Amino acid sequence: MNLRRLSKSLLVIVLLFLISACSRDSHQPEEIGRFPVDDLAGILSQTGVQIDKEISSDGKGSLLITANEPVTVKLYETGDIHLEKTQLIYQARLRTKDVEGQVYLEMWCSFPGKGEFFSRALQTPLSGNNEWMSQQTAFILQKGENPDNVKLNLVIAGKGKVWIDDIRLLMSPLQ
Repeated sequence: MNLRRLSKSLLVIVLLFLISACSRDSHQPEEIGRFPVDDLAGILSQTGVQIDKEISSDGKGSLLITANEPVTVKLYETGDIHLEKTQLIYQARLRTKDVEGQVYLEMWCSFPGKGEFFSRALQTPLSGNNEWMSQQTAFILQKGENPDNVKLNLVIAGKGKVWIDDIRLLMSPLQ
């Protein structure tokens, strides 16, 4: 009798484990790069940018850009990331003040012998005044499409103040 009860209990535990493992979201993006923007190290554009230790989404500092005219701020380059058949996602936290025009993320993928191609977060541009918000743009890499460099930019198509923080590069395999 006890052996039968123990067998049933063990079977229930195994089934619960299997159900739990199968129900996990296997499509959750995986982080492949993180750029906290706590200092200017690695920031490509150095003109018109500064670290703001007071205003930050993570409490450690953010990059403040004061734009008096339209500007593309070159943030980071990854070099060869050895990925294909995946969705590459550039994500960051943005805050704006007195922005006239639009602010959005821009990602350029460079392919040997083919050139550069871009993705922009034009579906969710920011303008005016906004507290911290997440924005992202994605680029689909098909089988055999392996970028030898990825450029992460911030576009201010106008003027105003923009803070950027907690920059991430994610990947989500294609089915």
